[in-house]
Order: sequence, then structure tokens, then C-alpha cells
Amino acid sequence: MPLLPTMKTQPKPALADLTVLVYGQTKIGKSTLCSNADGTVFLATEPGLNSLDVFQVPILSWDDLLNACAEITDGKHPFKTVIIDTIDNAYKFCTDYILKKFKIEHESDLGYGKGYAIVNNEFQRVLTKLAFLPYGLFLVSHAKEIEVETRTAKYTRIVPTLPDKARKIVLGMVDMVLFCDLEPTTGDDGVESMRRVIRTKPSLYYEAGDRTGRLPETIDLDFKKFLEAFTAAATPLKTPAVPKPAAVTAK
Repeated sequence: MPLLPTMKTQPKPALADLTVLVYGQTKIGKSTLCSNADGTVFLATEPGLNSLDVFQVPILSWDDLLNACAEITDGKHPFKTVIIDTIDNAYKFCTDYILKKFKIEHESDLGYGKGYAIVNNEFQRVLTKLAFLPYGLFLVSHAKEIEVETRTAKYTRIVPTLPDKARKIVLGMVDMVLFCDLEPTTGDDGVESMRRVIRTKPSLYYEAGDRTGRLPETIDLDFKKFLEAFTAAATPLKTPAVPKPAAVTAK
């Protein structure tokens, strides 16, 4: 049986087909944003969902996550979107799982980077399997500032709080990186306030991105507006018919 494709894969039109990283400062509304996706179930690796009316599975270890993923893979459930909140704690559980499995206290105890590689391979294996399932996948993280220094400049950049190697794994697999931020704004009455927004495009000063190319640079931090922007961009505009020029008769 030939392995090479005979047809191109088509872009996935539904948000529920995508893998999305959502991150930002504590209590800005990340979990609330995700909870409004279609048919959500939270794999809750930390407390913080008490104010939300959601389906959730408490995840206290990597084994808990593996068991939940097995049930999700089985497909005997009504859920359409899986939310890991937070992916930071999930990575910590993965590390603890490998340390216990090999009876060591730190990844470096296996020598030559082997421990780190085993943790990252296990983490990537499970996330990749989840991402290939026919469900949406939202990964929630917090935000931190790091100092970036180049040959000509030094600046502060906001990134997800995942450790570097885990962050590279996640950034390499997601379709969207949504940075939940605060933006100063002035109302009609001249009063200044802070507007909660989602930033979707790359910047020197924060991590963000949208491989679908559908989203505007900034959206209100509101799932309905986010979905409207995503859906509107997916709808092709109808080009008005252009009348054919009248035939010219030679005289």
C-alpha cells in the first residue's frame, strides 16, 4: 500500500479542530475564555475553576492525565474540546513521573541530558496524541517576563511560564498562541481604564501567533468576539460579477 499522498490536505475550518495555547497574567480570564468553547472538559491540574460552571477532571499526577486521555481517546463521551489548565503543572507531573519511574531525584542524575530527553519525549508523545484526536485542544499557561539580549539591543519579552524545552515543544505544535493582556483605553467621557484583550500576532515584546491567518491583531478578551472574528475570516467574500464589455464592431 503506497504511503505517499495523492491529494492535498485541506485547512481545518472549525476551531474545534485546532490546538491553541492561551496564556496571560493570573485571573485575567484565560479559563473563562476557554470554558466557552464548544463541549469543553477541563483537565484541571491546579485549583482555580471554582467560579466556573464546567465539567472538570482533577489531575493530580501524570497517571491521572494518562487515564483521562485514555477515556478521551475511547470517544465514549459528549465532549468536543479538551482544556489542560495548566499545561505548566502537567509538565511538572510528567517530570515527577519520570523521576519516580527511574528512581532518581533529578533529571541530571541519568547523565548526558538523558533524563531531560526522556521527560520531554514523554510530554511530547502525550500532547501529540491528544492533538491528533478529533477534538479541540486548549493549553492554558501563565505569563512571565524574560530579558532578551541581542548584539544591538536588550529588551523585556513576555512568554508562557513553561520551562524552555517544554515551551518549545508546545509552541511547535499549536495552531494559535493567544496572549491575554491589558490595554490602556480612554472612554468617551475621558476616563482612562484597562481593556482586556487577546493579542494574536508575533511581537518582539510578547509571544503570540496565528497559523490560520484568520484573526485580527487584537480582539476583546471575549470568546464570542473571538469566535466571530475567526468565523468571519473563514467565510469567503462574494466578488460581485463584473459585466462583460460590449462587443466592438469594426466600421
